[in-house]
Amino acid sequence: VVLAVGMLAGVFGARYSPVLGLDLRGGVSLVLQPTRQVSSGILDQAVDIIRNRVDALGVAEPNITRQGTSIVVELPGVKDTQRAEKLVGETAQLAFRPVIQTLGATGAPPTTPAGKVTAKGTVVLPTEDASGSITGRYELGPVLLNGTIIHSATAQLSTTGEWIVNFTTTSAGSSSFDAMAAKEYHQDVAIVLDNVVESAPEINATAFHGSGQITGPPFTETEAKNLALELNYGSLPVPLKRLSVQTVSASLGSSSLRAGLAAGIGGLLLVLIYIILYYRALGLVAFLGLILTGMFIWAIISYLGHEVGFALSLAGVTGVIVSIGINVDSYVVYFERLKDEIRAGRTVRSSVDRGFARAFRTIVAADLVSLIGAVLLYLLTVGPVQGFAFMLGLSTLIDLVTSYFFTRPLVILMGRNQLFAEGGFMGMGRGLAVPTLEAG
Repeated sequence: VVLAVGMLAGVFGARYSPVLGLDLRGGVSLVLQPTRQVSSGILDQAVDIIRNRVDALGVAEPNITRQGTSIVVELPGVKDTQRAEKLVGETAQLAFRPVIQTLGATGAPPTTPAGKVTAKGTVVLPTEDASGSITGRYELGPVLLNGTIIHSATAQLSTTGEWIVNFTTTSAGSSSFDAMAAKEYHQDVAIVLDNVVESAPEINATAFHGSGQITGPPFTETEAKNLALELNYGSLPVPLKRLSVQTVSASLGSSSLRAGLAAGIGGLLLVLIYIILYYRALGLVAFLGLILTGMFIWAIISYLGHEVGFALSLAGVTGVIVSIGINVDSYVVYFERLKDEIRAGRTVRSSVDRGFARAFRTIVAADLVSLIGAVLLYLLTVGPVQGFAFMLGLSTLIDLVTSYFFTRPLVILMGRNQLFAEGGFMGMGRGLAVPTLEAG
């Protein structure tokens, strides 16, 4: 009890609460597919890169999985849908191209259509603002380098108060970048992602020796951070196209949460009414034990949500509801064992300790079966099923702890108290009474 109260006070003091998943909180779900047939290893590499990009966005408990040849990206709680789609849904290959000339954004279209490569190897690509509107076009030369040369990139404020992007290259890419810098010295080089020019800075040094700085045109904070993300994780082994984008509204998520909570609370109340009427004072032990289990679960998932990004999904809520039955089973096993002891002629006081020793072996065996199933589900499945398996396994472990350190000592104390052991309608003896057969 002290541990549960302490953990709950800790998360409340830190103002932690469970982080909700996509189906409970709302967010964005995207389905991506390669533009050409690729191996399983290439798809796994693409999943890893997208996961890194999503982690950099700060999304709590994203779900990024493969389904056949498609990649499913679920981003719970994302409010800026356009940014999420741009940085994740349209993630393709990052490239550096020389700028041949700058073309206008309005008026007559350029001679070369946007995205079409000419016989000379040039291409016309647009630059866009945050809303996706074209603000300019560039005629670009062939690809000089791709994004694999970038090791890391960060956005920060300069000493003059302007947003800049600092970057470092890989050890293998340093010489290649310096060779490009020497060739394109005092020329503009476009950073291209998904056939969109993200930036076109001027090369102002012939060698960078593994690190450099992009200073303009003047960046806003969002533009600088987006460019840093694209430099960090923009290079995929294969271009991806979006098959679908689905936005789950917060109101729909709230409805799912209310329905899940109503089902859980309703089931819990029915179970408690039955067990109290059947076992009397021992039913109160089960009631207090379930409250204690709930305190542990709330504290643990609140902590995990803020420290490691764990998000509670509707499947996870289902796992908690299912675990109510597992927890109640443990109490029933113990209480029925007490009945056997009383049937054998022992008193309530002498039965509680002896009965628990035998019942606990059964409780451990039953919980281990549930725990093994939860572990296998977690390891062999993905997505919401993993959330169900995690919550089921967590509740099972908590059941073992509360059975030994809460149920056993509390029942022993009640068995030694005459009021609880023998008293009236709610007495333990009344709840454990069993019919006997008389000879003749």
